Amino acid sequence: MQANSDPWEQVAQRLGTDLFLDLQPDPSASARGRGARLRRSLAGALRAAIDDGRLPAGTRLPPYRSLAADVGLARGTVSAVYQELIAEGWLVARQGSGTRVADTARRPESRPAATVRSPTPIPVHNFALGQPNPSLFPRTDWVASTRRAIMAAPDEAFGPGHPQGSAPLRRSLAAYLSRVRGVHADPEQIVLTTSVMHALELLSRNVFDETLAVESHGLPFHRAVIERGGTATTPIPIDAGGAIIDDLPTHACGVLLTPSHQFPTGVPLSPTRRADVINWARAHRRLIVEDDYDGELRYDREPIGALQSLGPDVVIYTGSVSKSLSPAVRIAWLVLPPHLVDTVVWSKGIREPDASVVDQLVLADLIDSGAYDRHIRRSRQHYRRRRDRLTARLAEAGLRLPGIAAGLHAVIPIPAESEPIVTDAAGRRGFALAPLSLFRHPAAPVPAGVGDSDNSRTGGIVVGFGTPAASTFAADVDALVTLITDHLIPAG
Repeated sequence: MQANSDPWEQVAQRLGTDLFLDLQPDPSASARGRGARLRRSLAGALRAAIDDGRLPAGTRLPPYRSLAADVGLARGTVSAVYQELIAEGWLVARQGSGTRVADTARRPESRPAATVRSPTPIPVHNFALGQPNPSLFPRTDWVASTRRAIMAAPDEAFGPGHPQGSAPLRRSLAAYLSRVRGVHADPEQIVLTTSVMHALELLSRNVFDETLAVESHGLPFHRAVIERGGTATTPIPIDAGGAIIDDLPTHACGVLLTPSHQFPTGVPLSPTRRADVINWARAHRRLIVEDDYDGELRYDREPIGALQSLGPDVVIYTGSVSKSLSPAVRIAWLVLPPHLVDTVVWSKGIREPDASVVDQLVLADLIDSGAYDRHIRRSRQHYRRRRDRLTARLAEAGLRLPGIAAGLHAVIPIPAESEPIVTDAAGRRGFALAPLSLFRHPAAPVPAGVGDSDNSRTGGIVVGFGTPAASTFAADVDALVTLITDHLIPAG
């Protein structure tokens, strides 16, 4: 793809994150003052991008209406910035060809290259996994909750944090998880962490024994943090009913599952196997760690309650707001059987070293005010529309998607021999996506068909459909379909 073929490629993908962070209104400023600051910020960001070469000469910018919608500014503000930069010679506008970076704005060839660069290229088509769309972050509600939480908090809330986490958030989470996910939790059973990975690290160091069973496909960095803590992992196979509980090894101290929405295949653990694993844990005095991956983001299926509700005495429940809210909000939790609470709390030390108690107070208010529930409902509607668009477009090309009734990603089944070919081509064409084999445990055999009954489809491409910008989503999906169909090896 040419550098200037997509007007949003350069702006939305290279400047979008910075602009979203920099263009937030100051509630204390007047409307006129906010508008002036936002205009200066946008103009400065575009000048800097042209000056340092991120927007090369000839790059076509998106229509000001599209840019205004994606960065949340008034159309008049963006139009005024374009006119300002045209007058200064940074941009040119011609009838029928849109607004482009002027040739005279090209950097001199003798200018030294910047010494600090991004370690990885910015993708042209961003289907990165595990990321909600940043434009959905509830900025207004977060600001309102911040004001309320800060004003209501006692002075001691701003002292050193307790390792168990903020008491107000633990109370709010206990009520929320009970209402929404069916979790049995007293606030004193909750230990707040910064991420699910942090939670697994604590468990590996202090709760697990020598070997933990894990699903044959899962997040590699979760396995890595468990093994760094001194616990080996052993894979159990998965099929269309989730993890095969009958294959649990007797020597394992427990099992890590994603029962509501298996990652990455997307299938839920079947009702029979949910009962079986609880019985296994009780009979053998073992523990189950439930990672409630994407449990809140469901679309066209009935809610599947947390496995913990069937066995709160043997299930350790963990979750976070990284996908429901934002990975920038570093808040996750463990709901522990009572006899494990002291062990985990003391393993963190006498003070919480990492988490922001202020963010915990804000999240508690967001939940208590109902704003978090409203955000989840809006997010479901947004991602369902994206899911439907992706599913329909792939269906036109003869590609079927299993396991996509919930979550932010999809596995596109393809023949195993096509997987490395598609992945290599994706790298050349600027796609951020992942092969299914990336998530397979090193000791697990290649499956006959993960999450699919068609044994000819043994590979897959895993794509996150929450990540692309709104203005590029349709074009990104079309490019994805072209990528896959261009490189498929016919099965058989």
